[in-house]
Amino acid sequence: MALERIGLAEVLTAAENAAPMASVDVVARNLRDRFGARYVSFLFVDIVHRKLVRVGEEGAPHEGRRADQVDLRDSVYEDVLRSQRLVCTPADDGRGRRVLAPVTNRGDAIGVLELSLPDAGQDVLEQVEEAAHPLAYLIVTDRRFTDLYQWGQRTTGISLAAEIQRELLPSASSFEAAEFALACALVPADSIAGDTYDYALDHDTLHLSLTDAMGHDVDAALMATLLVNASRGARRAGAGLVEQACRTHQAMLDHGRGTFATGQLLRIALDGSGAEIVNAGHPWPLRLRAGAIEEVPPAVDLPFGVPTAHGSYQAQNLDLRPGDRLVLYTDGMQERRARTADLPELIRETAGERPREVVRALTGAVEHACGGHLQDDATVVCLDWHGPHPEGRSANAGADTDPAARNR
Repeated sequence: MALERIGLAEVLTAAENAAPMASVDVVARNLRDRFGARYVSFLFVDIVHRKLVRVGEEGAPHEGRRADQVDLRDSVYEDVLRSQRLVCTPADDGRGRRVLAPVTNRGDAIGVLELSLPDAGQDVLEQVEEAAHPLAYLIVTDRRFTDLYQWGQRTTGISLAAEIQRELLPSASSFEAAEFALACALVPADSIAGDTYDYALDHDTLHLSLTDAMGHDVDAALMATLLVNASRGARRAGAGLVEQACRTHQAMLDHGRGTFATGQLLRIALDGSGAEIVNAGHPWPLRLRAGAIEEVPPAVDLPFGVPTAHGSYQAQNLDLRPGDRLVLYTDGMQERRARTADLPELIRETAGERPREVVRALTGAVEHACGGHLQDDATVVCLDWHGPHPEGRSANAGADTDPAARNR
């Protein structure tokens, strides 16, 4: 007789009634009791996407004890996150099965659910996948109320400037929808250099921005705060792209202490009717189309905060077609030592990967070229444009798109 399906509503209710730092344990205990699992744990990706940190019934972080850490590179966990598919293998001790399922929310790969089971038939595997999906939502909700995940994610030290910088970024570095898939990555310099990225989705438009403030350390982080919040405030007030740029520029003139910043602001209509870009002194984007890499060369306006700019910015049409991959980056991706990382070639080599793997490959190559010590922040945004879907959006639709199609 088939096992009774997991009562997800009951599990979610129990998790909601638990303390925010205990909801993962609620799901883990449900799976352990239902399937007789020897252990159940959750591993989430750390800040720099190099390690997984284990929490849950086994290896949960507690005060005074660091959580278990697992290297992500070339591991089965990396395979699970890259493919976004459940993996089932024989247990290490030969007893039962080891099951790993991706825990992902709208394209943001949060981590991996791991179980050791005495039996792993198809019905059981389907139920594990069903449990992994709401677990992602629980974690996204719970991390608003506890520092547990932030604490465990810190596999490296975080300076004050880095703390400020990280709080400016969207809470999810990847996002997938029917019309697009998006991923972002920021590798800070040894002395924080003021890079930021931002994105938001409304009913009919995707908004993107990338900024690079002048200076280093806390001063640069404070200027980045000014840039991001001026842009967000204008966007949330319904201002158009040019008005967003003008308000950002004026904020730098009023409060930027004589500094300036480069940046790009983009608006992309989800119905495919057009895309626009404002380029404030920033490096040109790269576009992969039908296997060919080319620079997208919009006219360059002056950086934000340059007095002679007088708030004069222009929104220019951006040629974006279904199947295109667009890569935005800051100049730290091509600083002197990082130039040995061939960005166009890397983009071509990763054409078949999801955007989150592309940004990992690009920033990883720059880190390697700089020996792990960057002189400038290195930030990259990768956007795959699938095109309009009039039948409606699906949170999982982007994951089903064949990335290799852009090479055909």
